[in-house]
Amino acid sequence: MDTVLIDWLNLAVRWFHVVAGIAWIGASFYFIWLDLNLREPPAWKKEKGIKGDLWAIHGGGIYEVGKYRLRPEAMPEKLHWFKWEAYSTWLSGTLLLILLYYVQARTYLVGSDAWIGTPGAAIVASLLFIALGQLCYEALLKTPLMKKGWWFAVALVLLITLASWLAQQLFSGRAAYLHVGAVIATWMAGNVFWGIIPAQKSFVVAVSEGREPDPGKAKFAKLRSTHNNYLTLPVIFCMISNHYPFLYGHPQAWLVLSAVGILLAWGRHYFNLKHKGHHRPAVLLSSAAGLVVVAVLASWPSSDSSAGAASELPAPAQVDAWVTRHCANCHGVDPVQPGFRAPPAGLVIESSMDLAAHRGLALPAIQSSYMPLGNMTGLTDKERIALVAWLKAQNSLEKEAP
Repeated sequence: MDTVLIDWLNLAVRWFHVVAGIAWIGASFYFIWLDLNLREPPAWKKEKGIKGDLWAIHGGGIYEVGKYRLRPEAMPEKLHWFKWEAYSTWLSGTLLLILLYYVQARTYLVGSDAWIGTPGAAIVASLLFIALGQLCYEALLKTPLMKKGWWFAVALVLLITLASWLAQQLFSGRAAYLHVGAVIATWMAGNVFWGIIPAQKSFVVAVSEGREPDPGKAKFAKLRSTHNNYLTLPVIFCMISNHYPFLYGHPQAWLVLSAVGILLAWGRHYFNLKHKGHHRPAVLLSSAAGLVVVAVLASWPSSDSSAGAASELPAPAQVDAWVTRHCANCHGVDPVQPGFRAPPAGLVIESSMDLAAHRGLALPAIQSSYMPLGNMTGLTDKERIALVAWLKAQNSLEKEAP
């Protein structure tokens, strides 16, 4: 497919995906906030069947919001449903996955040292990975753990950690983070499609016919909605991670992803408690402190002996030759690598001086084997070790400079 067409499609779908995601996340956050802030209404409202109410001001006006225990005295002609935000976000995200990671699988999906080395097999593995992840989540919802909040959370953490580790073995580092995000996003969209909307439809039919709705379905739908609320921040982290190779290129990238996801969900717990009127700053502070600890540990210099195994540093002319062969094809002013019309992230690397200038980004990408992409240029292990040693030496030289 023509590169320009792919670029325009990518831009259009990405823009739509972001807008749809904002709408979905906004609705999710708002309704959780609303439900947790409802307070006991006055007697006259209770007589009308109102379970809880809330007063708010926004946009120059005062709003009165009430939640009925079952139904209003007369069912409204127009009842707004919130589902297309979720569906359009998931569908546009899937299209982005196809455009970037399937159409350009050799460049973005296949990892240089992953278990799978061919684009076709990697695409099949991607589809199976997401489908299996959804089946595992739905199966977990049917276990007794579903009624034991903290134990279910532990099981979910273990499942995400396993998915993170497995993705790292199957795909490139960048694609691995994206696939964990895709699995979580599929859980969230599935919660809407398989649980929340069917329960809401059943509820409306029952109250319209004057029957008592099934309380179990409504409670289960609320549980799924709560899961989505906690999963939102981890999935956003996965989706923006492609901008940060020092994360997905880390030797223990799967562990970094799991730790950050857990801490973000824990931070979200503070706000949900606060909505209920329980102010627990220790939850938020421990989440922030944990993220700082992860950042420090993830940035700690590697003790891997192979990183410094080069007996002597390569000459600048040798580094220039490696840069020309392995970097400039994509990161040149005018890239010659198919699929690139401009250097990725605007990083121009055509000489050893350019590489040294961008060593903060280049070092983790080369050390983790993420770069060159898919190792299409055939960078050898010996060359990689030498480049890593040379880049680390540039750091040392800068520190020693007056």
